[in-house]
Amino acid sequence: MPIHLIWGDDYEASNREIEEIITTVIDPVWKSFNYSQIDGNDPKQNFRALEEIQSAPLGNGGRVVLVRRSPFCNGCSVELATKLNQSINLIPANTHLILNNSNKPDKRLKTTKLIQKYIESNNLSQEKSFSLPLPWDINGQRNLVKNIAQRLNLNINHETIELIVESIGNDSSLINTELQKLLLLSEANNDLLNSKEPNEISKELVKKLIQNNSTNALEIASLLLKGERTIALNKIKSLLENGEPALRLIATLTGQSRGWLWVHLLDEQVNQDVKEIAKLAGIANPKRIFVIRKQIQGKSLETLLELMKKLLRIEASIKLGTNPIDSFKDNLLTESKILTNY
Repeated sequence: MPIHLIWGDDYEASNREIEEIITTVIDPVWKSFNYSQIDGNDPKQNFRALEEIQSAPLGNGGRVVLVRRSPFCNGCSVELATKLNQSINLIPANTHLILNNSNKPDKRLKTTKLIQKYIESNNLSQEKSFSLPLPWDINGQRNLVKNIAQRLNLNINHETIELIVESIGNDSSLINTELQKLLLLSEANNDLLNSKEPNEISKELVKKLIQNNSTNALEIASLLLKGERTIALNKIKSLLENGEPALRLIATLTGQSRGWLWVHLLDEQVNQDVKEIAKLAGIANPKRIFVIRKQIQGKSLETLLELMKKLLRIEASIKLGTNPIDSFKDNLLTESKILTNY
């Protein structure tokens, strides 16, 4: 009967939680019979999921029905909502329904209210969120590194955490992978020295293993704002070669550029209320407005508009199939003629 509502854009942590539930609930011998993974983007599969959760498991252990990209709390049709309402109390005690989506549940939906009410009344049910810290949330990124290190039973000091944050940013999956490599290297060093000390990750060890040129999307955005396009391109190339998804990179750059543009426009309208500016610009933390003002000090509206246009052209080009690094080069190194109209 348990329902697990798991959401957030930290796919690494979400998948780890999902795998833990599956491992705990299902007997490996019976997994092929008692485990179903449903694609929530397919309406037919969603209805199938609601049929399957009414079935008791075969053999030993429990049953798990996992709905990826679940629509139940993020835009559910009337027909599907009706079916959920009919099915939710028919789930057997040892059948688990996992609803997974990267987006936060919409509390206005009747289905969200129904599921959350069910979770509150069932001790085995749970709602867990795994959200990545925003690119400018340095404290959040530090905590992300700390939490992953703790899970791996690693000792890690403040300086080392800072270096990892500078090198990787908020990529939970990459942080987890690199810390596992560092753990193996630390264990090997301890074996060579016949040391029984706890595995501790030093700053020197991080410098030795992590080769990411200590760059991130916000640093690149800052370079583009300063007009240092060649340096920015080298760092973009480094990130892409290290596995950074091109669309995620351009999304971060575009988001940063949009924030600069909004703050500049609102400041020109003599709107000095920081909270109001943050609200209109869609910026969650009003204190960030002070940081943005310093970043764009002395920059013209035309410069910010031109950067935004370039980034949007890059995004469109990548989505049309152009090689990402070529798209960045073609648009960032080519001077636009639009500026002559100002």
